[in-house]
Amino acid sequence: MIIIRALDYFDIPKIRKMTEYLGADDSDRFAKELKTEAVRLIHSCLPLKYKFLPESYVLVSNKEILGLITVLPTMGNPYKIVITRLIFQNNLYDVGKQLVEFVIARYGAMGAVAFSVSVDNSHDELFDLFMSGCGFRHCSCENMWKVENFNRKEFEPAKFRACQNSDAKQVSDLYNSELTPLYKPSLTRIKTEFKEPFFEGITNFYKNRYVLEDYISHRVIAYLSIMTSDNTNFIVDLTTNAGYNLFYDEILSFAFLEISRRKTNFYVFLKQKKYTNNSEKFEKYLTSKGFQCIQTQNILVKDFYRPVRQTENSLKVFLFGEQSIASN
Repeated sequence: MIIIRALDYFDIPKIRKMTEYLGADDSDRFAKELKTEAVRLIHSCLPLKYKFLPESYVLVSNKEILGLITVLPTMGNPYKIVITRLIFQNNLYDVGKQLVEFVIARYGAMGAVAFSVSVDNSHDELFDLFMSGCGFRHCSCENMWKVENFNRKEFEPAKFRACQNSDAKQVSDLYNSELTPLYKPSLTRIKTEFKEPFFEGITNFYKNRYVLEDYISHRVIAYLSIMTSDNTNFIVDLTTNAGYNLFYDEILSFAFLEISRRKTNFYVFLKQKKYTNNSEKFEKYLTSKGFQCIQTQNILVKDFYRPVRQTENSLKVFLFGEQSIASN
């Protein structure tokens, strides 16, 4: 008999065995994250509007775990669900399909209105699973660039200040105004998504937010976030008003200054959002500096439903989005 249920603590050894080949450090971190998720009994009972932590489910057949899926409600808007992890054995793509269908049905019944996943450009079979099998559609993509040989001391840091909850409306307006019109229906964000979450201290990542204002009108013209899940690799995400001539060197100098206050040795990655007005300008800057694009993530969103195409393959483990970034 096949069942899908919430992950529990006793599932961890079986799942860890499935992912041993990831390497000792990655396997240990992976197992630690799952253990934390498995004991969050109170969180699993919360209504969707109060959820803020990842939740995992396993597909079990005759006491054997064939797959696992993890979802995460969007901070500030839990009705937007992000799929962050998917594992399934052998050529069992139908197991992945069933797990995706399960979370869509489960969270849809709770009131979720959107589902998204970021799929690496190299995962063709997975792309097909979500697109052809689970009714997702390709929205846009994000590139991750590794910053190397940047001397922040050569540039005066931009005059950012800490972002306050009172800035959320302006930041939301800035972000949405800079979306290319084609992507606005899927990628528009509400102001609460830019507020500091009340429970941010117990999430599995650390994130600082900053804004840059026009010195005359005090209008927010740039928004910057710096996020890390391991205190070594830092992801810098920038949104700027296309009507202002802002200097990326100064912005990056500010990001390096802030990170250096926290760590001595670190790696910096810049996120390029291909769905924004400044994307091409930003890419020209990144290329001119000699930075390397190390990852391309396709953003898929739930739109409609079609049957899955069967594909033969061996054990598949997919860690979506920015978790897969490594420093070497």
